[in-house]
Amino acid sequence: MDDEMVIGLPETRLRPFVDRYIGYRERADVPLVRRETAGVFVVLILGWGAPLDVTDPRSAERGVERVDSFVAGTFDGWCMTRTSGVGEGVELLLTPLTARRVLGLPLVELTNRAVGLDQLPDGWLDRLRGRLADAGGWPQRFALLDAALADRLALTPPVDARLIGAWRWLMASGGRDGVGALATQLGWSRRHLAARFRAEIGLPPKTAARLLRFQRAHAVLRGVDATAGPHPGSGRPVDWAEVAVRCGYYDQSHLIRDFHQFAGATPAALLAARSGI
Repeated sequence: MDDEMVIGLPETRLRPFVDRYIGYRERADVPLVRRETAGVFVVLILGWGAPLDVTDPRSAERGVERVDSFVAGTFDGWCMTRTSGVGEGVELLLTPLTARRVLGLPLVELTNRAVGLDQLPDGWLDRLRGRLADAGGWPQRFALLDAALADRLALTPPVDARLIGAWRWLMASGGRDGVGALATQLGWSRRHLAARFRAEIGLPPKTAARLLRFQRAHAVLRGVDATAGPHPGSGRPVDWAEVAVRCGYYDQSHLIRDFHQFAGATPAALLAARSGI
């Protein structure tokens, strides 16, 4: 069985909520271990193949073992996944406010946690997983996802419009602008903003801003964001001090600190591992 990855685009009305579907089939004859970086997003795996483990090195209680489907809330640290056999399923990366509606619970309940679908309310995602497994192919599976997500979003009210505005403000600034300015714009105290943000998004706004900056810097390492300076595929060495400035960091040392916390290694070490040096 050959490995397979298929990208599916949600129907137009869903694209403000879901960027894409990633269908995959992957064979691992020996245990496959991956380091997963932190981010301000929620990972949803709807799988029906070989089970895997998700481990947070900071605490065993935050992970999950022997599951083919799981959701991982917003994380402020890196984690590891381990699997062997043939894995098959669909991966969705959801923005926190979309995940809040899809999952039906405040994301503070999933902060720094990975849980199996059987631990989520009402079981609709587990039932959807079974339908996806039985579908005839990827087009049929993506169509099932379109219908199920559209129905779910129609049944769940949006979160507070001020939180939606706050999230968009952070995204637009790439995490560069101060949280105090955001609180003033909303007419909230910084304490109230932090409490509301953490309850619904799972992390305080200051941490979310740090993760947004890190995500852009990490995209440079992966060669998918050339706007922040030379990247590994450009033929020129990456100037991480320049990347730090362009991504909104005070200096290179702050960027390296975030890479240690959110990816578990320095940018140079990750780049060397990626290049096989």
